[in-house]
Amino acid sequence: MAFHIVLVEPEIPANTGNIARTCAATGTHLHLVRPLGFDTDDKTLKRAGLDYWYAVNVHYHDSFEELPRLFPGSRFFCASTRATKRYTDHSFRDGDFFVFGKETKGLPQSILDAHPETCMRMPMTDKVRSLNLSNSAAIVIYEAFRQLDFAGLE
Repeated sequence: MAFHIVLVEPEIPANTGNIARTCAATGTHLHLVRPLGFDTDDKTLKRAGLDYWYAVNVHYHDSFEELPRLFPGSRFFCASTRATKRYTDHSFRDGDFFVFGKETKGLPQSILDAHPETCMRMPMTDKVRSLNLSNSAAIVIYEAFRQLDFAGLE
């Protein structure tokens, strides 16, 4: 069982560190798409991931477009506040990719346009623009594992 979380141009090291910790806890691969808004030696990044970095499969990419070429036939679920379908409207399967954009702008429209059937949102009130990136990633990855009866997790 292996899911993938993709962060496109993440800006806040603590969010990426928190997501890395979730990846370590679930065996999920973490893909970071450059440019990153921080240095990978950033102490905030390392602190947020605690001492779990050894357990994270981290992959670096120069563009999002590399991923479909490297993983042909894979499904890419794109998180966006502009999506019409909720994350719970999708059925996930082993090997799926969950794609999140930078904290201040979300995903570029070109990525959303390339994956219109797999865009998803998390329901929320109109009091905020979006959820925290690391919370959103955790919500989606645990829903994917829930759908598969937490296969591979104890």
